Amino acid sequence: MSGATRVLVLNSGSSSVKYQLIDMADEQRLASGVVERIGEPGGVPDHTHALREVALDLKARGSGLDSPDLAAVGHRVVHGGTRFTAPTLITDEVLAGIEELVPLAPLHNPANVTGIKVARELRPDLPQVAVFDTAFHSTLPEAAARYAIDTATADRYGIRRYGFHGTSHAYVSRATAALLGKEPADVNVIVLHLGNGASASAVRGGVCVDTSMGLTPLEGLVMGTRSGDLDPAVVFHLERVGGMGTDEIDTLLNKKSGLLGLCGANDMREIGRRMAEGDKAAQLAFDVYVHRLRRYVGAFSAVLGRVDAITFTAGVGENSAAVREAALSGLHNLGVTMDPVRNAVRGSAARLVSAETSPVAVAVVPTDEELEIARDTYGLAAPADKNLADHSG
Repeated sequence: MSGATRVLVLNSGSSSVKYQLIDMADEQRLASGVVERIGEPGGVPDHTHALREVALDLKARGSGLDSPDLAAVGHRVVHGGTRFTAPTLITDEVLAGIEELVPLAPLHNPANVTGIKVARELRPDLPQVAVFDTAFHSTLPEAAARYAIDTATADRYGIRRYGFHGTSHAYVSRATAALLGKEPADVNVIVLHLGNGASASAVRGGVCVDTSMGLTPLEGLVMGTRSGDLDPAVVFHLERVGGMGTDEIDTLLNKKSGLLGLCGANDMREIGRRMAEGDKAAQLAFDVYVHRLRRYVGAFSAVLGRVDAITFTAGVGENSAAVREAALSGLHNLGVTMDPVRNAVRGSAARLVSAETSPVAVAVVPTDEELEIARDTYGLAAPADKNLADHSG
């Protein structure tokens, strides 16, 4: 295996497996794809078959799962709790630890575990690495991570702010520093990851000090189908007055709320089209979405004290000039001045959309979670590979 430089990145969901093969010698993508509808009519029966389809696709592209060029497999794992705060080489003990965290991420960790088990069966000789969505946020100070509830109860059930989208926030915060020509340690950044799921983070000198998502990905910004911040007593009200059960409320807040709940659409492009036609529900959804964004920008500006850049990323963040303009307009007192012409230009490269004179830079940086996972994986696996090679020699 000595000299192998390729990393297979796997994102195993409950009904899909997304994958990318990246050569870390030059960080070029050699293959990518997705196997969908796992366990559904017309799809493959299980994750074992899905991973075999991935292997066949890679082989057809000239780099099969059995290729000697493959250095390691990197797995996206949603929840690492307080135990896993950095990329981790997967052992039986680590896998058991990830399974123990299923109660904190019942929709995601089981599928992540399944993907790991199947990949280890197919290539038991390869180093495999778990990269956790929560890890980048593990640096939150206790004042930001703690909820103000009984401490013994919180500790017993692992109730605290964990945060998510960590690989994206880590990648984008560093890429923002590079765009400014500075080192991450010298830059304070507010990152706004705006996709169907949305989250904000406050990153001081490369270290995350606050984030919008909490115990689960439900807290924080308004999202495509999630409510974001909500008075907890709403749940009690729905139980007592509405007669709704726990699962029904869970479905309401996670799958039938957010933009979808406000106007019946969770695609910002559709909402924009409807706004242009004078649709009041679409306008309200947009306004609520933007209002929440502005609240977090203001709050995280206070947390950081000094803000060097505000960066938009992910589908909405990268492509909606209207959201960026509405979220940051009128924030001159915070040092933010947008350039309407720059902001209106679409592009796939990292770029500034603020005015030249703006004390706070506003950036658009395409996220690359797969590359972040590949880098973390190779950083652990390559030394392991070298040690194996040295030991065998």
